[in-house]
Amino acid sequence: MIASIKGKIIEYLENAVIVDAGALSYEVLVPVSVLQRLEENQDSNGNVRLITYHYLQVSPASANEILVGFLNEIERDFFLDFIKVSGIGPRAAVKALNKSIGEIAQAIDRGDTKYLKTLPGIGEQKAKEIVAKLQSKMGKYTLIRDRVTTVKKEQPGLNDIQSEALHILLQLQYKKAEAEDMIHKALERNSAILTSEELLNEIYKQRVIA
Repeated sequence: MIASIKGKIIEYLENAVIVDAGALSYEVLVPVSVLQRLEENQDSNGNVRLITYHYLQVSPASANEILVGFLNEIERDFFLDFIKVSGIGPRAAVKALNKSIGEIAQAIDRGDTKYLKTLPGIGEQKAKEIVAKLQSKMGKYTLIRDRVTTVKKEQPGLNDIQSEALHILLQLQYKKAEAEDMIHKALERNSAILTSEELLNEIYKQRVIA
C-alpha cells in the first residue's frame, strides 16, 4: 500500500500529475484544489509530498492500481468520507471536487444542495444523498483553508487540455507542428470544448471529413 509519494512533478495532466520519485514515475490523480497549490508546496529542491489513497480499479478486462493525492491527511480523510456516498467512486470524486474542499464541507454541513449541484457529476438526488450521509461528519473539514482560483474556462483550462491532447498526438507519431495546427483548428471550429477527449474527437471528425 502506497501511503505517500515524494518527488518532482514532471507533467501536469487534466486532474492528474506525473511525479518523478527517482527510479519510478507515478501518475497521481488530484482534485483541482490540490492541483492549484502544488507549486507553493514544493520544498527547496522542487519536490512535493503527496499523501495518497491507493486503490485497485477492477473491470472485467483489467485491473489497474490508482493513486489519488492530497497535501495532508485531513484532505484525504474528507475524500474517503466523500466516496462513501453511494455511486461516487474515486475517479468521480476527483472530478467532483473542483472547488475548495473547505467550502464543499461547509456546504454539506449547512445542507446546501444548491451549491453541491454545481459540482461536476452531482445532480439533485446525489446532492441530497451527500447531505444525508455526511452532514454530521463535517466539523473538522469546514476548517480546511484551501482555495481554488476562479478563472475563465477558456484560459488555463484550455491550456491544460491542449497540452494533454498534444502529448497524446505526439505519442501517435504526429509531428509537433502538425499536432499544434490540428489543435488550433479544432478549437477554432468548436470553442465549447472543455476536455482533452472532446478536443481529440473534434480533431478526428475533421480528419474524417477532409
